Amino acid sequence: MEFLDNLVLPQSAEHIELLHYMLSLVLILFIPFISIVFGGLVLSLNHKRKGMKNSDSNSLKYAKDVIQFVTVNNGVGVILGIVPLLTAILIFAQLLHTAQVSTVGYLTLSFLFVTVGLIMTYVYRHSFVISQIFSSVAENNISDQNAITEVEKLKFSTQTLAVQNGKWAVLFLFIGIWLFIGAITTAANFSKFDVSGVLQLLFSYKVLINLLIFISFAFVLTGSAVLFGYLYWKENLLITEEYKNFLRTASAKTALYFAVPLPFLIALNLFSIPESFLSGTVFFYGITALLLIFLGWHFIYMILQYKKYNYSAHLFFTIIFAVLALIIKDQVAITNATATHSIVLSTQFDEMLSELRGAGGIAEISGKELYEVRCASCHQFEQKLVGPPHKDVLPKYIGKESQLVAFIRNPVKIDPAYPPMPNPGLKPQEAEAVAKYLMETYKERLN
Repeated sequence: MEFLDNLVLPQSAEHIELLHYMLSLVLILFIPFISIVFGGLVLSLNHKRKGMKNSDSNSLKYAKDVIQFVTVNNGVGVILGIVPLLTAILIFAQLLHTAQVSTVGYLTLSFLFVTVGLIMTYVYRHSFVISQIFSSVAENNISDQNAITEVEKLKFSTQTLAVQNGKWAVLFLFIGIWLFIGAITTAANFSKFDVSGVLQLLFSYKVLINLLIFISFAFVLTGSAVLFGYLYWKENLLITEEYKNFLRTASAKTALYFAVPLPFLIALNLFSIPESFLSGTVFFYGITALLLIFLGWHFIYMILQYKKYNYSAHLFFTIIFAVLALIIKDQVAITNATATHSIVLSTQFDEMLSELRGAGGIAEISGKELYEVRCASCHQFEQKLVGPPHKDVLPKYIGKESQLVAFIRNPVKIDPAYPPMPNPGLKPQEAEAVAKYLMETYKERLN
């Protein structure tokens, strides 16, 4: 999104770190909500179809209760569904400023699909509830035949509206979620993920693994939320013991079936992360999510087998914390993947700030002298000393001097065969002078 790139400015290292924290909070709001809405919508449509086909009042009531519970109200849909995703677009536009990745573009497409999908979801909710009201009216004895005919027409039209909007809502939300996952995957893999188009991205194995994790968690979280809401939080709202057992069985089995493949999928996700981005923190949160899933299995079993309804609260919060652990894992992976680019942005910010303050040009700074004082004790051009020889490293920085400047100012460990380079503590102009000296000297030696 070029117009967003033109709106943002380079940020300091502190501001970039703050943006990563803000992104974590935004994703913590958005992902659980959109997961429950998607899972609840699919469950509601499925049980509505079964209820209409078999004249099953429990299925119809369950379909209505689920969609009313997961969507809460229209305002929540805007606050937790639309605003966080729009905020994530703006944050990524800042974090990936000048980077040649399509994360922001995919997020923008996702925003459009998710917004339309949410609107249709709420239309489905309201039209379904109204159709149920008309159904209850039509079942009563009405003496006026014209009134009966009008009620039947309204019932049919609202049912048709509900079905049409429900099906389209599933499609739009699914595509929006798929694009969202693709965007997050490109950011988490950054320079290690080379795709040439949207179809290649969406059908890449990394995106498909993450999509399966998302869909599985959507139904586990939905089933857990319904169990918590109706067996623990709003237990007094249940009308009959028969419906209570129906809700328990339908929700717990949904949560169980989709929880079974999650450990395998999470393990695949961890193995798909590039080694250079896989830190101890990423691994810790991934393992934490796995352990919480195993604990969730136990709670589901207790609810299904022994009707221990108090465990529904334990189950819901266990799954919520598992989702949060995966969100934090992905956010740490994004931070690791974009670390070098963040250094480039903060360096540009320092240079811009120096210009605004009227700092002297780097022409007066001797890159050669700085190199001999700060760098020569560990590096040589032709042979390995403490660090690698320059002849093996500098070729990849030809035409990319800003990245070399960023690395000199804030070095990160790249080659495991060498110890990490200590920070030389150079100012932006000094680092630029050293980088210029290195590249000029390297080119002279080539000639």
